[in-house]
Amino acid sequence: MKSPELLELTASEPLTFDEEMEMQQKWHLDEDKLTFILLERPGSSPSSSHPVLTPDEIRECRMVGDVNMFLPNGPHEEGECEIMIASPDDRRKGFAREALTLFLGYAIPTLGLRPTNLIARIGRSNSASMALFESLGFGIVKVVEVWDEVEMRWGHTPGSHLGSTDGEAESAEMGSIEGEAENGDGGNEEDEKERRRKDTEWKLRVPEGRTGVYDPPL
Repeated sequence: MKSPELLELTASEPLTFDEEMEMQQKWHLDEDKLTFILLERPGSSPSSSHPVLTPDEIRECRMVGDVNMFLPNGPHEEGECEIMIASPDDRRKGFAREALTLFLGYAIPTLGLRPTNLIARIGRSNSASMALFESLGFGIVKVVEVWDEVEMRWGHTPGSHLGSTDGEAESAEMGSIEGEAENGDGGNEEDEKERRRKDTEWKLRVPEGRTGVYDPPL
């Protein structure tokens, strides 16, 4: 990946071909990463009547990007979502929304992820990506000044942390925790109910369009 724009949007460093191949192999084997390559299905193969693609049909597909999740501490902790649509010509066509919806709809029940543990870190200049994640239920938690990025979390309601810096967000969180401790456990039950409600709110939407499923032979 040599494009300066993509390197900036994905916060990546330029790699040699050998480094790219080594990274690809590492991602394939690492248990803390989940990656899918995004392919545009052939125009002659409608998803509504033909959702499962054959190997021959896969070879006809065109690659448009990838979607990833990083789980450095396992599926019961935070999972960072990331999506990349490579060519500007393929953006604003619904590929990213379609792919993220299917990806999260697969990952949440399959890996037993708690939706409110899903986060995304996005460059502050990437307003299109922020709008996409916001439309899928993510809200801005904080601004990380040193990396010039925002952190978003699924189910977070924008409020006092919106636009805050690391220090401000941490202070707000600490104050909230201290206040709860002073007030006793009265609010804990309601907080737990709210958390459970949010955890069950994720609904898998199956968009009609260009996506499909490939089941490799066993």
